[in-house]
Parts: sequence; structure tokens; C-alpha cells
Amino acid sequence: MITSTLKKALLCTGLALLGLNVATAAGTLKIGTEGGYPPWSMVDASGKVSGFDADIGNALCKELDMTCRFVVQAFDTLIPSLDANRFDLIISGMSVTPERSKRISFSIPYAVEDAIFVLPKNSPLVNADSPEAIFKGLAGKTIGVQGGTTHGDYLRKTAPGVNIKNYDTLDQMQIDLDAGRLDATFADLTSQSKFLHKIGDKNFALSKLVITGSSAPETLGYGIGIGIHKNKPELKQKVDTALCKLINDGTVKASSKKWFDIDISNYEVCKK
Repeated sequence: MITSTLKKALLCTGLALLGLNVATAAGTLKIGTEGGYPPWSMVDASGKVSGFDADIGNALCKELDMTCRFVVQAFDTLIPSLDANRFDLIISGMSVTPERSKRISFSIPYAVEDAIFVLPKNSPLVNADSPEAIFKGLAGKTIGVQGGTTHGDYLRKTAPGVNIKNYDTLDQMQIDLDAGRLDATFADLTSQSKFLHKIGDKNFALSKLVITGSSAPETLGYGIGIGIHKNKPELKQKVDTALCKLINDGTVKASSKKWFDIDISNYEVCKK
């Protein structure tokens, strides 16, 4: 005979498990993304999300036999919202860093990405051959970064002599650069390249110096991963397995080539 106390305990346990697996039970994965960081994540007037992040999310949901529902909000609010269980995953070009990993879990880093500067085309810093040289030339000048990204963290640690201006979106940052309100911008190589392609490369250029993520993993991260709540280890295992399948069958490569013209798939992570 089950006592009333035991019944209550079983009921509480069942409700707790139901709460942790509500997305799975409903067959829907709610995915937090920014929607303002082309070509990683864009949202149109109708609310439809597109870009590399959307492709990865949709492919992941298909592999897990679930339906994707994207939740669009500012990049620097994504981790707090995941903490609060407002969605199940973050897919927003987010680098895996030690600091972020204190708050949330991450999938395997399924993509790798480097960072680069955009500068006025006539600047001698375009040809700088070391971080020290470019930061010396930018001392006292203003560099635009997107708020909440690893790029600002990197500059604060390695280039204390520069002024950093944070922007909510990449578009806002690029508008200020084009208007002469910034001396340079610092962001992902893929996004910076797309920006220059869009404006025709008339007045600006990519720096020849590329800052690789592996050169400063403590700030720039260990690759791009999917954010997952720490209380959902089973979901992480399913996501990791699905991501390796998408890497190995060429799905990640196809989307990467589509949006970036290069392959940023992290093949090494699935060989371990």
C-alpha cells in the first residue's frame, strides 16, 4: 500500500521531470537567437528567421524529429533567458568560453570562426602584421563591437589603450563605421566580409591580420556551440550526437558554403 507521503513524493518527482522535458513532450524545441547578425542570424518583417544559425537549428530539429520555434531577442539577453527556461537552446553564433560555461552548458563546438578588423582602406593598419602593431596604431581610437560578444572581451584584455563602443546589432555598428563615427570594427571574419561585399569595398578593407580563436581561447572561445541549460544533460547528449551526424554528412558544410563561401565546420571535434 502506498502511503499518502509517498504518493506526494512520486507526484512531485513526476511534475519535476515533466517540467524539465516539456519541450520534448510537446515535440517542439524553442531556440533563442539574435536575428540581427547577418549572415549568421537575420529576421524579416514577418518574423521569419534565416541565416546559418537558422539552418543549423532546422537541421537539428529535423534530425531530432522535432519542430523548431525561434525566439528572437538581443544577444546579451540570451544566456539569462536560457537560465530562466524561456527557451531550450541558444543557436546564435555563440562562442564557447570558460566564462559562459560557468552559467550554461554547451554542445560540441560544431563550427570554428576567426575575427578580423575592418578599417579605412587608406589606413596603414590594414597591412599590420601583428596584434601589437595594430593595437598600437589604434591606441586612443574607437573600435566598434557588438555588445555581449567575445570580441569586446578580447579587446578589453589585449588592447586596453583603445576605446570600445558596444552596439546592439551589427547593422548599427556598420552604419556608424560608414558614417565616420568609428575608426574600425572588430567582429567575425564571415560577417565582416559580407559587410564589405554589401557596400562594394569602396572605402574600407579587411585587415590582413586575422585573429584566430585558437590564439586566445579564454576570450575568443573554443569554437561556436549551442547553449543548453545545465539541468538538461540528456538534451545535450542528443544535440551532440545530432551535430556530429550533420557535420559528417556535409549538412553543416553546405550551409556554411551557402552563407559564408567557406567551410567552417569543425571536423576534428567528432573524431574524438
